[in-house]
Amino acid sequence: MDAPTEGPGPNSPPRNAPTPDDLIIAMEQMIRYVRQSARTGGLSTAASSTLARLSREGPQRLTELARAEGVSQPNMTQLVTRLERAGLARRTADASDGRGVLVAVTSTGLEVLARRRAERAGALQQLMEDMTGPEQQATTTALLALARVIHNQTSEEDRT
Repeated sequence: MDAPTEGPGPNSPPRNAPTPDDLIIAMEQMIRYVRQSARTGGLSTAASSTLARLSREGPQRLTELARAEGVSQPNMTQLVTRLERAGLARRTADASDGRGVLVAVTSTGLEVLARRRAERAGALQQLMEDMTGPEQQATTTALLALARVIHNQTSEEDRT
């Protein structure tokens, strides 16, 4: 019979290891802080996310955009109308289907997105400046690893 060992084993988490809830709370705080730092354009989170998607993926139909953003088509129609009135997006005829309409980001929308991204980057930089060198490296490594895993998972979901 083996004698009981003191402390955690080599594969056990440390006794005071953060729980998944602790990590979620930390991530939510960081996201909220960084999001609130972006003030240019006075965009809602949904509007900013929609413009960013259009910037990354190019023009899309309203139905595709609504599905990708997880909102109803009527809500997306209202959002796109507001973005159009602000000069940040435009609707154009779908060349491949004359009945279809595509939504695209405008050059003004791209400028607003760039300024908002710079504001968020500045906010993240300020946070990281208050960290030690090893904390900065660990944070950079963790964020890039999360981005890679999320990208791989979403790419896999797109294939199925």
